[in-house]
This record gives sequence, C-alpha cells and structure tokens, in this order.
Amino acid sequence: MEFRQPRDADWPGVWAFLRPVLAAGETYTYPRDIGQDEARAAWFVAEPWRTVLVVGDGRPVGIAKYGPNHPGAGAHVANASFVVDPAAAGRGIGRALAEHVLAAARAEGFRAMQFNAVVATNPAVHLWQSLGFTIVGTVPEAFDHPTRGLVAMHVMHRVL
Repeated sequence: MEFRQPRDADWPGVWAFLRPVLAAGETYTYPRDIGQDEARAAWFVAEPWRTVLVVGDGRPVGIAKYGPNHPGAGAHVANASFVVDPAAAGRGIGRALAEHVLAAARAEGFRAMQFNAVVATNPAVHLWQSLGFTIVGTVPEAFDHPTRGLVAMHVMHRVL
C-alpha cells in the first residue's frame, strides 16, 4: 500500500468506488445522487484540510480527508472521513489508512480527533473503537438509512 496525496488523474479511480458507496446511502449523509463534481470537491479538499489516497495493486483503493473540526478555538481537534473500496474490503486497508491519518494529524499538531456523525449501523464503529475512539454521544434517529429506517448517529472522540 502507498499513501499519498491524490493527483487529478486519480479521480476516475476514486469515483469508481466512491460513487456506489455514496449512492448506497448507508454510511454518509451526502445525497445518494451526489454528482461527480460535488463529490470531488468534498473529497479532493483544499488547505487547511488534507486528502490521503491509498493505492494498492496500482489503483486507488481508499481515500480519507482530515482537517480542523472547527475553526479558531476548536482547530486543535481534527475531523476526518474515510472510504475504502468495497472490492478491497478485508485486506486491512481501512485500519492502515486510519493509523496513517491519526499519525499524520498528530504530527501536524492536532491534539484529538472527533467524528461528528458516525452511523450507528456502520461496521466501522468497531474499527474506530479498536483504535481508541469512544462514543461520547449518540443522537437517536439522526440518520435515515435506506433499508433500516431511522438509526442513531454517534459522536466519537480520541485523544491523539
């Protein structure tokens, strides 16, 4: 696995796995019919945010973005989002990407990381907990899951 900043030429490979994940509507609050331009703007981010691409087998297999959770007095706490190509699931890419982003955020001076909206039914909740995140709050029925109906969303936090 290689971790690096994405290049413009990487977008088609990212969109190939990102589009079906977002269209499934099970883990993110983005519109299920999000357009390519809007998705690209959301994931190929500008300073002070960073995007990390995971390349495996010569193609993009995961992406993350991280940056300040809030500006000003809240800028010492990072926020992040992650997507791994479902076709590459089970190969440790999500864990490796998370560990890479946590280390990078720490090295950049962030003191903690907070996820504001983790869908309670997302299997990644277990990954985040195994990496030291705790659920600090739960908002009941905050996410309209396409097959499970209204489910909770967690706020998760970890000191870096």
